[in-house]
Amino acid sequence: MKIAILLPYKENFSPEYPGAVSLFVYETSLRSKYKKNITVFGSTKYKKKFDIKYRNIDLFSNPLRSQTKLYVNKFIDLQNKYDFSILEIHNRPSYINILKNKLPGKILSLYFHNDPLSMDGSKTIEDRKSLLKSCYKIIFNSNWSKKRFLNGLENKFVNSDKLVVFFQSAKKNKNSILKSKKKWITFVGKLNSAKGYDVFAKSIKKILRKFPNWKAKIIGDEKREKIMLNHKNADILGFLNHNKVLNIFKQTSIAVACSRWEEPFGRTSLEASANGCAVIITDKGGLPETVTNAKILKKLNVANLEKTIKQLIENDKSRKKLQELSLKNFYLTHEFVASKIDNYRSEKLQTFGKFFTKKIIKNLRILHITNFNERLDGRLFFNTGRRINNGFIRLGHSVLGFSDRDIQKYYKGFGDLKGAKTLNDKLKKTCYNYKPDLIVLGHADLISSEQLAELKSDYPNARFSQWFLDPLNKKGPDYERNKDRILDKIKIVDSTFLTTSPDVLNFLKNQNSFYIPNPSDKSFEILNNYNKSCNVDVFFALSHGVHRGVLKSGKTDDRITFLNNLTSKTPDVKFDLYGIGKIQPIWADHYFKTISNAKMGLNLSRGEAIKYYSSDRITQIVGNGLVCLIDEKTEYRNFFNDREMVFYKNVSDLSEKILQISNDDKKRRNIGRKGKEKYMKFFNSNLVADYIIKKSLGIKSKNKFFWEN
Repeated sequence: MKIAILLPYKENFSPEYPGAVSLFVYETSLRSKYKKNITVFGSTKYKKKFDIKYRNIDLFSNPLRSQTKLYVNKFIDLQNKYDFSILEIHNRPSYINILKNKLPGKILSLYFHNDPLSMDGSKTIEDRKSLLKSCYKIIFNSNWSKKRFLNGLENKFVNSDKLVVFFQSAKKNKNSILKSKKKWITFVGKLNSAKGYDVFAKSIKKILRKFPNWKAKIIGDEKREKIMLNHKNADILGFLNHNKVLNIFKQTSIAVACSRWEEPFGRTSLEASANGCAVIITDKGGLPETVTNAKILKKLNVANLEKTIKQLIENDKSRKKLQELSLKNFYLTHEFVASKIDNYRSEKLQTFGKFFTKKIIKNLRILHITNFNERLDGRLFFNTGRRINNGFIRLGHSVLGFSDRDIQKYYKGFGDLKGAKTLNDKLKKTCYNYKPDLIVLGHADLISSEQLAELKSDYPNARFSQWFLDPLNKKGPDYERNKDRILDKIKIVDSTFLTTSPDVLNFLKNQNSFYIPNPSDKSFEILNNYNKSCNVDVFFALSHGVHRGVLKSGKTDDRITFLNNLTSKTPDVKFDLYGIGKIQPIWADHYFKTISNAKMGLNLSRGEAIKYYSSDRITQIVGNGLVCLIDEKTEYRNFFNDREMVFYKNVSDLSEKILQISNDDKKRRNIGRKGKEKYMKFFNSNLVADYIIKKSLGIKSKNKFFWEN
C-alpha cells in the first residue's frame, strides 16, 4: 500500500517559503496513519524541505516543450519504480488527463485548493465531466468550491459520492494563550485590493487615531500598495516564516480577513481562529466556512469595517467572549482533517476481505432491487426476492427493497411513457439517501447496464451483484433472452448468482459467477405434509400468464406432453394439476391450501434438465414436507439421496415410483420429513443471503456452504 502525492509544478515544499498547498499536504501527511507509505513529489527550489518522505523532480529548462508535461511525465517515470496504489494530485486538474492515459488502473484523486472554474482542466463542463469519470475522489477545500465545480452540470452529478469536502486544517493552541493577548489588530495576505487591503488600510488609520494604545500588524507585501498605510502604530512586516505568523496570531486580539474576491477557503482566518483571535471576515466564497464564531461583514466598506473593529475594541467582554468561542469551537485540527483523508484512503486501499470485519459485516446497508410484485396484491408474497430479503434482514443488516417493476408500472404515463426516466431518477435518489454498501439486483432488467455503470461510478465503494432464477438450458424457453439479460450486467457487477450450475454454461467462462439454490424460508414453508394423511397423490402447477392457464399464442410447453403421458400410465393415481388447458393457475393462500393436501410434488421444469436448475417450485414442495419428484439429470443427487428425494429417469420410471410411494405411506412420510429437514437446514434463505454477501465482498467463509464444490 503506497500513496504518491503530486504537488503543483514549482510549489515550494519547504518551511522557508511554503504555500497553502504545501502546508496542507505536510501537516496532514505528518499525522496520517499512512505516513510511512506516503511519498510527496514536487519541484521545490529551496534546499530545506519539510521533514517527510519527499522526491524532488528536477527539470532542465526546455523552451520548446511544456514544462507541465515534462514535470508530469518525469513523475510518471519516478512513480513506476515505487508502484503506488493511490495517486493524489493537488490543485492541477490539467494533470489528470496525462495521468489517466499513461497510468490506467491507478486510483486517482484530485484536490482543489482554488476555484475550479478558474483552472485549466476544469473550466468547461466537459472538463469537469471528464474529471468525474477519471477520478476516484475529487476533494474540495470548501462547499463553495464544490458548488462552483457543479456549476452547469446535470443533477445526476450533484449527489455523487466522488465529490467530497475536506476543509483546511490548523494547529489549535491552548486556552492559556487567551491571557497573553495584546492590543493588536492583524492582517495577513497580499497587500492588494483583492484581499481588501485598501479598505483595511483606510479603516485602520482611523482606528489607530481613536485608540492610540492599539497597534496594527500587517504581514504581507506588494510594493505598489504598501504606501497606502503609513502610521507609527502600524507595523508592515512583509512576508514572514509561517511559524512567525502563527506566533503573531497567538498574541493578536483581532484578526481581519476582508477579501473582496471569492476566497475558495481562507487559511488566514482559519489559523486566526485556531489561535483564539476575534475574527472579522467578509461574506465571500468559502470564508464563512473557515470560522465557527466570527464577525461577518455582509458589505465591505471603510465605515462597516471601522465600526466592527471599534465595537470589539470598546467592548472588552464581547471581544474576549468571541476569542474564547473561536478557540473553544475550533475543530479543524491537523489530526481531525488527516483522519478524514485517511478514511477515504482506507476505503480503497484495504480489500473488502480485510475491511469488512465480522463486526462491520453485521451492519451492511443492502439495497435489494428486484420485482417484489406489489402491484399483484400479495399474490406472490412468497417469491424468491422476499426470501432473499428475509435472509439479509435475519443476518442483522439494514435492507431497503426497491421494486423496479412496480415503480415503472406505477409512474408510466404521458410524461414518461415507459416509466423508465422516473425509475432511474428514483433509483439515483434512493442511492443518494441510503448510501448502500451492497447493491443486489434480482432480475432487474429494467435497470440498464448504462444506469448501473453510472451508479458504480458514483458509489465506487459499494459492491454490486445480480441473481437470476430463470432456465438456462439451450432447448428451454427464452434461452437467448435470459442469457443476454445476465451478460448485460456481468461486466459491471462484482458477482453473479444463478440457480443453474455455472460450470455447464459456456457463455459464463472466466466470469465471477456462482450457483445458489432456491432458498427455503421458515416464514413461508410452514406445512409438514409428512405428518398428515393427504387425499391427493401428486401436485403440480404451471403459471402461464397471470389470469389464464393457457399458453400465449405461438408458445409451446413440452411439459404438457410429459404430463399427459404420465397420467395415462398411472390412471389410479390422483393428480392435482393447475395451469393446464382451461384449468386456471393458483396463487397466494389458495396455492398453499391446495398443496397442503398433497403427498408428492412434481418438480418439472421446461426444456431439458440441466445441472442444478430448478424453479422455486422445489422449495414449496420440499419445504412443506411433500415428497419431491425430480429428474436425475438435474444432478440433485449431489445434495440429496434416495431417502430424501425421489429421482426419476423418464416417464415410465417416474410412474413406477409414484405408484410405490402412493402405496407405501410410511416411506412417503419418511422421505418427506428427511427431505424437508435437510433442505431447510442447508438451503435456507439465511445461508443463501450470507453466501451472496460473502462472495460479493470477497470474504472467505470459515465453513463451506453445503452446495459448494
